[in-house]
Amino acid sequence: MKRPKLRKASKRISCSKRYKIQKKVREHNRKLRKETKKKGVSKRVKKDLGVPNSAPFKEEVLREAEQRRLKIEEEKEKKRQAIKEERAQKRKKDKDAASKETEPKAKKVRQDENEKLLKKASGPDKSSKQFLCSELNKVIDASDVVLEVLDARDPLGYRCPQLEEAVLQRNGNKKLLLVLNKIDLVPKENVERWIQCLQKEFPVVVFKASTQIQDKTVQAKKSRIVASNDILDKSRGAACFGNSCLAELLTSYAEQSGASLRVGVVGFPNVGKSSLINSMKGILACNAGVKRGITKSMQDVHILKNVKLLDSPGVVASPSNPPVSMALRSLQVEEGQESVLEAVRTLLKQCDKTQIMLQYNVPDYRNSLEFLTLFAKKRSYLQKGGVPNTEQAATAFLADWTGAKMSYHCKAAENHSLPAYLPDTVVAEMQNGWDLKKLKTDNMKTLRGIKFPNQASSISFISKGPTAGLLTVCDISEENPGVGSTEEGAEKNDEPEQTVEDSNTAKEPEKPQKAPLKKKPGRVQFQSVPIDISLSTATTDDAYDFNTDFK
Repeated sequence: MKRPKLRKASKRISCSKRYKIQKKVREHNRKLRKETKKKGVSKRVKKDLGVPNSAPFKEEVLREAEQRRLKIEEEKEKKRQAIKEERAQKRKKDKDAASKETEPKAKKVRQDENEKLLKKASGPDKSSKQFLCSELNKVIDASDVVLEVLDARDPLGYRCPQLEEAVLQRNGNKKLLLVLNKIDLVPKENVERWIQCLQKEFPVVVFKASTQIQDKTVQAKKSRIVASNDILDKSRGAACFGNSCLAELLTSYAEQSGASLRVGVVGFPNVGKSSLINSMKGILACNAGVKRGITKSMQDVHILKNVKLLDSPGVVASPSNPPVSMALRSLQVEEGQESVLEAVRTLLKQCDKTQIMLQYNVPDYRNSLEFLTLFAKKRSYLQKGGVPNTEQAATAFLADWTGAKMSYHCKAAENHSLPAYLPDTVVAEMQNGWDLKKLKTDNMKTLRGIKFPNQASSISFISKGPTAGLLTVCDISEENPGVGSTEEGAEKNDEPEQTVEDSNTAKEPEKPQKAPLKKKPGRVQFQSVPIDISLSTATTDDAYDFNTDFK
């Protein structure tokens, strides 16, 4: 059955209703006219009578009136032009924002460089080494106690002798404490050995900072939902261990001194200085993240009534350090002085291949480029056309190693000797004033509450020893000219870190040199000449070997 067509409502009304409306409108208009008449406002514009002919100086008056009229018109035109220019600028900004997304990378880089130059001209560059060193020195001078935060995966490598020596030489009897952070990424036996080793020099506090602290407003909104049990809050990222131990230690020392305590938190980039302060405060007080070098200047945070923590930028690593130390602890990659691929290559040289394969679940690889290709496919880091994005894979790999994700460990030295700048008298002075017995029990309590990784699942890493740092501007100027020589030294240091097969092959050509060659008649003898292969290995390390597939 066909549906009936719906008709629209008619606008026709009865004549009586229409006349009534018209009458009301007339009355309303009459009322408005009366009101305007009372006020003396009339719609009609009175005609300008002009200047009468009998008026004296008629021409001058007319000229002045014309000039006034022209001036008013000019002002109106200026306003109109200003509005037009504002609209044009707004359109241009919108176009630039749209074109920035589509324009090539080279052009973007050029524009960024120009912006950086303009910033440098306007004020001090906060990312410069001179500024970072000055801010670090400010923190050391202003603090009564200095906490040197160390990554528990390589505590010796994250120590800076220049920083420790500077703290000991400053006036005011400053105390130095070592904080072992990220202990949840290292096997328990390894952490205990490092505590025993480091306790011989300075008091050691074990710590595990929370990486999921949110802003105070967000925390207040979520506090309405209460979990049924505490297991939900004890997740790996949200939980914080060692904060109560450190807070008690600092408050007891502040009570002994009888004044408010200022505690400087120092260390290399990405050891967890800002995360430690956020964990102690309980809210997001300092900016923290996976990216290195977020903190640029000194920042003070009150955690208790008589204790104030001072956040500092990371220690600037000296270029004379080995390449592995620079890849993990410097800002060369962020500043563009070193590529991410080079940093990954140096890290892979220090690790066992089988452990890397098991950790990242990738098949056997010949070089770092092949590993990154496999890793990119595994994580779906693909470019246009399905090409693996090796640069993105390298950035993710480096973020795993510098951030709080990858589990690796270094063996503690069995025969540990004190450094030259730390005699027995200084060690005794540094340990004086702290309740070491209580600290030991609190550390053991913290270790019992953490779930540690298995020794087999953690990657074994070779530590390169303490990392040299720069604290003054003159050190930077001295280090810069010798960058080339340090790189050569780094390559020499990398030579013994080859695999067992490489070391055997490298020794083989040296054997004939020891025994003198005996000349036999009828045969031509070729004496082997020693060849420096340091440059060739450095350049062709990641080159494709055609002999593997084409024999």
